[in-house]
Amino acid sequence: MTYPIRPIDESEWSAYSRVLGEGFGWTPAPVQNERFKAQTEFPRTLAAFDGDTVAGVTAIFSLTMTIPGGTLPVAGVTAVSVLPSHRRRGLLTSLMRRQLNDVHERGEAVAALYASESAIYGRYGYGKAASELSVSINKTGAAFKRDAPSDPGLRLRVAKPADVREQLENLLAEVITRRPGRYARNEHFWTGALADEEPDQGGNGTLRCVLAEDDGGVRGYALFRIKSSWDDDGIPNGELKLHEIEAKDPAAHAALWRSVLDRDLVTKVTAGIPVDDPITTLLADPRQLRAGWSDELWVRVVDVEKALEARAYSAPVDVVIEVEDDVCEWNARRWRLTADTASASCKATEEPADITLPASALGTAYLGDGQLTSLLEAGLLSEHTTGAVRTLATAMSWNPKPWAGMVF
Repeated sequence: MTYPIRPIDESEWSAYSRVLGEGFGWTPAPVQNERFKAQTEFPRTLAAFDGDTVAGVTAIFSLTMTIPGGTLPVAGVTAVSVLPSHRRRGLLTSLMRRQLNDVHERGEAVAALYASESAIYGRYGYGKAASELSVSINKTGAAFKRDAPSDPGLRLRVAKPADVREQLENLLAEVITRRPGRYARNEHFWTGALADEEPDQGGNGTLRCVLAEDDGGVRGYALFRIKSSWDDDGIPNGELKLHEIEAKDPAAHAALWRSVLDRDLVTKVTAGIPVDDPITTLLADPRQLRAGWSDELWVRVVDVEKALEARAYSAPVDVVIEVEDDVCEWNARRWRLTADTASASCKATEEPADITLPASALGTAYLGDGQLTSLLEAGLLSEHTTGAVRTLATAMSWNPKPWAGMVF
């Protein structure tokens, strides 16, 4: 069977959101549903119809994302879901192919998403491009190293998040350009980030904020909730759930971490952080930081030429890459990538390939996470010229490591 696919309009929101609720097993509160509706770009939605029934959906947020060496318009794929009654009918494949064609026609070279299930998106050319540490730090063992950065001119101030929204927005806009994967937040994303209705709290307390500032202004902030708890002996056993910690400089970063780790009635701090977050090296006893690793952002190179020419490179490279791509077929050819630390050129060629790789491998490498050699060792790409993969991996690697920081 074939299922017509088209964008929805606002009058079809109820049917669209019903598919999301069924697919994700989530029943949002009315305030959350309205917030998500306000955030939705209706011309960039897609729905697959079975007669009058909306059976599958997806959407895109138009993002400006940091990539190595600059920023790029990126299609932020979201709200991918199919009714349980319509699984295994090809709806997801049809939606994803149509969506990638739309992205290409719009001129966007890269798409990105957070995967609810990590096994799904590789078959559509997405690769795991960023990782995250889910950390838990025991407060009693959270002393910093003696040479941890500090600044006597720095002050901490407790504030209601909504009251300092402008300062938070300005600070984040400055720091997101430092790390690949970060993206600019529009007003709707900020409204969601600071939302503090009871359904948003989830039993974890009100949203709290600490600012790090000096006479020149705000240098950092932390957003968190505290889940209060006491054990059977009446001893406090609270958990501080850190949502965001952003800072312009090492001293502000350290001061904010020190603030959340010293919070009264709290025994541990939990957070999701980049794999190279400085807190991993600040603790005097690093074993007090217990961490679980997980995938974070997934990236799809939609236009090889545009995408590879748009980013910067950490070392010179001159290789011919043969891209295997049965979804975005315009990419499926050989490309000569020539780049140094100042400029890059990627053009179609008939020269013999040094490397053959799937489109998903380019997505994995695009933001600089540096996993191409691992893919070679796993047998997931082919090297025809000795050393070519190491050369490309070195050139595409980047510091700091990529991380988006907030699910879209």
